[in-house]
Amino acid sequence: MKITIDTIDLAYADHGIGQPVIFLHAFPLNRMMWEGQIAALLREQRYRLVAPDWRGFGESGIVEGTPSTMDLFARDIAGLMDALGMRQAVLCGLSMGGYAAMAFYRQHPERVSGLILADTRPNADNEEGRANREQLAQVAEREGPDAVADRQLPRLLAAETRKHHPEVEARVRSMIATATPYGIAAASRGMAQRQDSTALLAHITCPTLVIVGAEDGLTPPAVAHAYAGQIPGAQLAQIAHAGHLSNLEQPEAFYTVVSNFLQAHF
Repeated sequence: MKITIDTIDLAYADHGIGQPVIFLHAFPLNRMMWEGQIAALLREQRYRLVAPDWRGFGESGIVEGTPSTMDLFARDIAGLMDALGMRQAVLCGLSMGGYAAMAFYRQHPERVSGLILADTRPNADNEEGRANREQLAQVAEREGPDAVADRQLPRLLAAETRKHHPEVEARVRSMIATATPYGIAAASRGMAQRQDSTALLAHITCPTLVIVGAEDGLTPPAVAHAYAGQIPGAQLAQIAHAGHLSNLEQPEAFYTVVSNFLQAHF
């Protein structure tokens, strides 16, 4: 399904009825990364499960030359919710999806009934981080998604996953391949510009779950423990044998902690 937001055709999946939950995908993947969790939660018959493709990823369009900032993604979430008649929703964002979820909470706290922040962090990039994102944007523009996959995969997946579950790596690579070079570059530059959300944490009043892969080298468990402790009443779950893409590396464990959180609060 697609809707038009600010002249962009935004693709999304929409399944089930009940408490709305919106899944926000990681960079540089697409909404298909959430297939396992959506299928499992659908069996509970309690939730309306929505997953969009960000601009330039999956089946969504993009305007070339404009950074895809987290505030822009947040406006896309608001537009999608308006189009689907959702006043409030639980936001479940992994990595870049978590950045967008925090940006949305900053803009519309009254529309967030719950937060699930997975393998992400609240702080903005430092100078080195911004330089690395610009370098990756240029790789995307110059060499395309396959080159981005070659650079990112060792960082996204735990060594154990790459060794024992090559099918997971193949699936991630196939998702990256569907992204446009412009989408990857725009999102990489947009993440570099994101606002620091550390000061926001103490003001989050909705039920919040923080998830982190035990082997996540990009947003390590120590980072998750530190920022979860600043969110009033937040729960923390660490997923064993998982790296940065914890929902793909350990889908059943990820589903279990998400399901338990949703059932406890909604």
